[in-house]
Amino acid sequence: MRALNNHDDARNQGGLARSLGRVLLGTGAILTIPLVAMRFTREVNWGVFDFLVAGILLAGIGSLYVLLTRKLRTATQRRAIGGGLLLTLLLTWAELAVGIFGSPIAGS
Repeated sequence: MRALNNHDDARNQGGLARSLGRVLLGTGAILTIPLVAMRFTREVNWGVFDFLVAGILLAGIGSLYVLLTRKLRTATQRRAIGGGLLLTLLLTWAELAVGIFGSPIAGS
């Protein structure tokens, strides 16, 4: 019985690694949008620091979602976690971009 449990743990670890890999691939895909846009317009002007912060924010929220929802069984619980994390992402992004709350981390 113990060998079966070790096999299940290894399979779960592989699933976690795949999920986190998908988060990183998705983060990279999203970050290619401003990278390509910078080639065609002057309206998008990101520096290395901008890409770094956006990558950390996207990968961090995505990884947190994966880790928090691993053991949840219902879609309602996963949606609630996802909605809260999405709201956190959007508010943080807006604060960094234009400073809607006037915090010290604001981009203005």
